[in-house]
Amino acid sequence: MTLPVTAFVGAVCALLLLFTAILTVRQRLRLKAAFGDHGDAKLIAASRSHGNLAEYAPIIIILLGLLESARANHLALMAIGAIFLIGRVAHIVGLHTPSPPGKAPLGRQLGVLATFASLLVLGGWILWMLATVNL
Repeated sequence: MTLPVTAFVGAVCALLLLFTAILTVRQRLRLKAAFGDHGDAKLIAASRSHGNLAEYAPIIIILLGLLESARANHLALMAIGAIFLIGRVAHIVGLHTPSPPGKAPLGRQLGVLATFASLLVLGGWILWMLATVNL
């Protein structure tokens, strides 16, 4: 059995992780900073965009894979995967967008909402399936 939605979301997340890692390395080279962030806003943004994706992508990929292997609705899984990926891109862009102190850029806000919504829907869906279907 193949898991095309899981594979697609996982592959895009891998490419986004590579992209954000390169952004982080570029900032580290610019500052000659092997460790820490040296209080530099650009390095902090680059490293957080990478770290935040690395924190959320694995659980989303696992939840998608579990649902897809349980033959959950393919179209719904594609939609949730797309929302998550669009949200992650928005979050990356938002972290690299200058903003006034104390105000998160719109891209970052949308990215957080899309990520949290994806987690809520996928986690709730699995719990619902466990409660109602003998898996």
